[in-house]
Order: sequence, then structure tokens, then C-alpha cells
Amino acid sequence: MAGRRRWSTEEILDAAAELLRTGDAESFSVRKLAAVLGTDSSSLYRHFRSKTELLRAVADRILLAAMDGYRAEGDWKQRITALALRVREAFGRQPELAAIWGRYASGGAGSRLVMEEVLQALRAAGLPDEEIPAHYHRIAVLVAALIASEAGVGTIGPEEYEQGMELFRVAVLGADPERFPALAHFARDMRPLGADRPAAFEEILAAHLAHVEAAIGPGRTPRGPSGGS
Repeated sequence: MAGRRRWSTEEILDAAAELLRTGDAESFSVRKLAAVLGTDSSSLYRHFRSKTELLRAVADRILLAAMDGYRAEGDWKQRITALALRVREAFGRQPELAAIWGRYASGGAGSRLVMEEVLQALRAAGLPDEEIPAHYHRIAVLVAALIASEAGVGTIGPEEYEQGMELFRVAVLGADPERFPALAHFARDMRPLGADRPAAFEEILAAHLAHVEAAIGPGRTPRGPSGGS
């Protein structure tokens, strides 16, 4: 009797990504993945020690895809912006995985490539080395939160989206001006969270990078592309 097929790590990740496209991190399990592959959970645990480690590896492949063909061009703000938009686009094609990245992060090769580029860009900005890790962390949190939030909207079906829009219209346009005077005043100009997210993403990121630039202060000279002096 022939033994069960041995799946490679990449094949397991392919199957996990496909399973996550039709579900979410909450419903995902190693047991379900094993069933899809026609094997048992123990065979998958030879590749990944836990569900979290597997999910991190799936998310990391999105980062690897985002970095494929990337070249550092422009000044430090342009580099970080271009990188953030590439990561956003990559997760936009697989929005179910964006929440996983935001929740579990990643420690794989894709994550290291992204971290390296952001750190190099911040060094090129002229920030002193002791300030760079904190600025990196804030940028990473901001970008991950924006991408995860946008992806959450992207996974909503048409019917559910329309229900949400109707609730928004009722809550905003029907606000009692006596109790909610400011909301009633601005009601017709208010937009739901799902509206115009691409522009909002870039504007929020640009505002944060302007804040970082202001922290650099006068007299600090930007460094070369490699971050060296």
C-alpha cells in the first residue's frame, strides 16, 4: 500500500494561502489544511511548529512578492512611500492575509527585506542611529494598520457592504441635531470608512513622514543611498 504523499513547504504554503482566501485566520486550522492536502496534522508540524508559525510564513510570502523587482529610488520619503504602496498592493490582491500580517507579523525573508529598506531609508534621511528604531516601529505600525483596515473592507461582500452603507446613512444623515449638533452640521460631507481609501492611505503616510522630517531638524545632512556617511 503506497504511503501518503510528502508535501513540500512551498506546496503547504500554497494550500494554506488558498484556504485562507475562502475563510479567515479564526476559522483556519492545521487540521483543516491537512484534510485539504489529504494528510494528517503531524506531517505538517514537521514543517511548522504551530499554526501561528504557519500563518506568519504565509504572510511573509506576500512581503516577498511585494519586494520582487523593487529598487530603491528617490529620496528617503519616496523610498518608504513606494515600498508601502507595493506592500499595500500585494496584500490588496489577497486581503484575507492582510489581517494575518497585522496580527501575527512575520519574521521571514520578506519581512527582513522590508525592514532593511525602511531602516536604510531612515538612515538616508539623516536621523541619528539611536532614533531610527522608534521611527521604524511607528511607520510599521501605521502601514500595517492601514493595510489591515483597508483589506477588511475589501473582504466584505456586495450585500453586506450595501447594508453597512445604509446603516451609515441612517446614523449620519438621521442624527438628531439637538443631541449631535456637530454630526448633523457635517453630515452631508461625511464619508464612510470604505470611501476613497487609496488617497487616504497616501495622505496619512505622507503626513507621518512629514512629521519624521520635522524631527530631523536643521544641520543634519542626509546620507548616501546605502545609509553610510
